[in-house]
Amino acid sequence: MSIFPQVDVNINNEIKKNDEKIERIPKEYAWDFENNDFIMKDGKLVVVEGKDAIKIWIWKALHTVKLKYSVYSENYGHDLETLIGEGGFSGGLLQSEGKRLVWECLKLNPYIERIEKFDMNFSKDKLDISFIAITSYGEVKINV
Repeated sequence: MSIFPQVDVNINNEIKKNDEKIERIPKEYAWDFENNDFIMKDGKLVVVEGKDAIKIWIWKALHTVKLKYSVYSENYGHDLETLIGEGGFSGGLLQSEGKRLVWECLKLNPYIERIEKFDMNFSKDKLDISFIAITSYGEVKINV
């Protein structure tokens, strides 16, 4: 007979249960969209969470061409350059294909559920995209 109680506990199961209860909050370094640079305070990078972090993630993903930089995974970034030279397609087809390509880029993020009110405009050599991302933290308005 032992002075210690005998408890039948599977530690791995307990760790998994606790891990599942932890909500992962999206975090990113704050970004100055106008100056295209990190935001710093007292010489240190500022960290943002939630909707602000998701907005930064979206902005960066839509400014990164897929497979161009080896530092990113092969799934990160966009394929919007495939629309270049497709002037013969109707506006509706370009909108549809643009929305599909943007969604392909964004669905990698587990916090983004869908996109709505998508609009895309070509003007000379510039592509303007706007939409609302529906996330687990609420709506995020995007203009890139």
